[in-house]
Amino acid sequence: MRKAKNSKSRTIFVTGGAGFIGSHLIDNLLKKSDNIVSIDNLNEFYNPNIKKLNQVNHYEYDHYEFYKGDILDEGLVKSIFKKHDIEIVIHLAAMAGVRPSISNPSIYTEVNIIGTRILLDAMVESNVERLIFASSSSVYGNNKKIPFYEDDSVDRPISPYAATKKMGELLCHTYHHIYELNISLLRFFTVYGPRQRPEMAIHQFVRNALNGEPIIVFGDGSTARDYTYIDDIIDGIIQSIEFDDRYMIYNLGNSEPIKLSNLILIIAEATGTDPIFEYQEIPQGDVLQTYADINRAKNNLGYDPKTGIRDGISKFVKWYISMKNTHEDVY
Repeated sequence: MRKAKNSKSRTIFVTGGAGFIGSHLIDNLLKKSDNIVSIDNLNEFYNPNIKKLNQVNHYEYDHYEFYKGDILDEGLVKSIFKKHDIEIVIHLAAMAGVRPSISNPSIYTEVNIIGTRILLDAMVESNVERLIFASSSSVYGNNKKIPFYEDDSVDRPISPYAATKKMGELLCHTYHHIYELNISLLRFFTVYGPRQRPEMAIHQFVRNALNGEPIIVFGDGSTARDYTYIDDIIDGIIQSIEFDDRYMIYNLGNSEPIKLSNLILIIAEATGTDPIFEYQEIPQGDVLQTYADINRAKNNLGYDPKTGIRDGISKFVKWYISMKNTHEDVY
């Protein structure tokens, strides 16, 4: 039986709604009885059946509507705004990943820049004023000043992906300035947890460890990331929806960077395996470290990440084993 909607709820448009972060966000919003409109093109950047599994529970609700389509389809995007009385847009759809952006920068500029412009134009045309925009810690590049503050310079991105995310931020500021859109920009710091994309480090490392395959270590293991568990990121997004920003940038991280060598040891412990290491050079575009100062998000939004890396890795391993056992053809 499909669950009924609340007639007083808001209508929220989520782009990239079948992906890792988007599907978790929609899980949360549907439980709050918000009316959710979602778009995702289910592309083959990774197995689209993973995305279909991500959104299975969404169809239990009658206040959920999904469009299989592309944000580059301007006609489709505008028609969605005309059909639904949208109050809030959460823009998560993007071509993700630093390394593939170097080999195919054109698709990144199309989706992440032109797609964002199409969405902003549709908002203006339909008088929708509230936008949550998903940006990335990659915009900081190899910032030598740590931790990273929202007011730090982000003028030196080192990958096309990072450059397109910064351009998305600039477009948002421009539309805020001209049309007075109410925009929160959220810079996510290495999000992980159940449903994480299969090419991302933690997913790869766990899969390889359990399969007895080598774990690729880029560099000497001293690079570090501010790994942030999915539940904490979702809390930050929800909190940003409720806070009345005119225009503001927030770091959403855990504020506890973990060295790559330590991460692998934690994964080995959680999987009960002895890791096999294969060392390679650090790829172009990879930053050496990320480290979020989250005081602005704490003070304004009440953001308070609660999941430490050991607990988060343990949860991910349990999820991965469960999915591998039940959906071996996909995982």
